[in-house]
Amino acid sequence: MWSVCTPRSNEVFTECALIGKNLSRLLQPAILAVLKANTEPLHGYVIVQRIAESPMYGGSKPDAAGVYRTLAQMEKGELVTSTWDTSQHGPAKKCYSITEAGELAMSRWVDTLGCYMDAIDELRGMICDSLQIEVPEHHPCCG
Repeated sequence: MWSVCTPRSNEVFTECALIGKNLSRLLQPAILAVLKANTEPLHGYVIVQRIAESPMYGGSKPDAAGVYRTLAQMEKGELVTSTWDTSQHGPAKKCYSITEAGELAMSRWVDTLGCYMDAIDELRGMICDSLQIEVPEHHPCCG
């Protein structure tokens, strides 16, 4: 999707921020989708890795601290639950699972993302009108 801007360095990531590549608001639905796709609870670092594999991030890891903050907020909102994994050597690790409320939130995200798409299309039109250009059919940054 974001072939023009798949951050491979901090410099490129900064450029991506200028085009809205790093959409932190979309962490919640991304986390929910990752958790729903798995039958077992996931460690936070695995969630970060799976999100990095998504087209939105193109292999670059999202800010891990932001993912953990979002997970904590989601746990307070009862969208996810956590347990401590003490089965391995070393420190205990928190593992996360999606709740029924989290699944309902995913359904709402489907509609919300549709609204975002409509709003973005409208904004693209406004920008093109301001530039006095036609709205391109092909999105050059999406491959």
